[in-house]
Amino acid sequence: MARRETGAGPWLVGRISIVATIALLVGLTGAASAATGGAVTPSGSPPPPGSPSGAPAADAPTAGTLSLVSAQAAPRKSFYYGVRYPSLRYEIGSDQPTNDLRIDVVDAAGTTVQSFYRNDVAPNTPSSIRWDGTTAEGRPAPNGRYTFRISPQVGEPVPLARKRGASSSEAPPVNLGFAIYGYAFPVLGTHDFGQSGAMFGAGRSGHTHQGQDVMAECGLPLVAARGGKVRYSGYQGSAGNYLVIDGKGTGFDTAYMHLQEPSPLQPGMTVRTGEPIGLVGDTGNAAGCHLHFEIWTAPGWYEGGTPLDPLPYLERWDRYS
Repeated sequence: MARRETGAGPWLVGRISIVATIALLVGLTGAASAATGGAVTPSGSPPPPGSPSGAPAADAPTAGTLSLVSAQAAPRKSFYYGVRYPSLRYEIGSDQPTNDLRIDVVDAAGTTVQSFYRNDVAPNTPSSIRWDGTTAEGRPAPNGRYTFRISPQVGEPVPLARKRGASSSEAPPVNLGFAIYGYAFPVLGTHDFGQSGAMFGAGRSGHTHQGQDVMAECGLPLVAARGGKVRYSGYQGSAGNYLVIDGKGTGFDTAYMHLQEPSPLQPGMTVRTGEPIGLVGDTGNAAGCHLHFEIWTAPGWYEGGTPLDPLPYLERWDRYS
């Protein structure tokens, strides 16, 4: 008797798997947003640019008697080349119709790392800026806590005082602090680093382990430890469903293996730091659900680069993510 085919063809199964992955990522909006401060579906596009720094007023800068009506920094935690940049929404009060302001990004030691100049700012008008996480020299800012500082352009920067006489119910809180980091921990959920066999350099048949295993339940979301260009996305017998990302401004590639389903991201697409890339799985040669994570030096993954022990990096990212 001839065998009757009643199931979907391989091409349809593949399509269903990819759609299911995207749907599950969308369903995990709350967890991803809380951990990464941003969107939860891969966009395939770079972050929008930060605000231009501007320049001091061409004529003598001037400002009236200033007060800070409202100011709010968000999100509380950001990542370089991430889903959301640190932004400041503010509103000043002044007895002068136009005011020349300077907004500094200041680190925990009080050092200014970037400045924005805004000229002819009107009072009682909401304004905003967005910082892309780079210093005045164009380099990624170090990990840590920062604050926005709003001052007149004339003289030494002096933080503006909150407008007096406004009750807490009448004026939004003044909250200018935030944190920014260069990398995000790639697993969103409960995890551990396994036993000795999960470590970099552990013995394998014919080779040594070139990454670090992060043990976690299948189906937990995975995010890009560092955003950049997707170099590889596919399936391999040992790695299972896997993804390789060329980290923006680092010279390093990061590899993510044993994904539950093929990642929606494809070679050449852009992914942002902290942006979801797939789900923890056990595809390929995997004993249990986990992420196999690798870091490779330039020129890249299996292109002349050298694998590094990821554990010290993962432990560091885990402490703040």
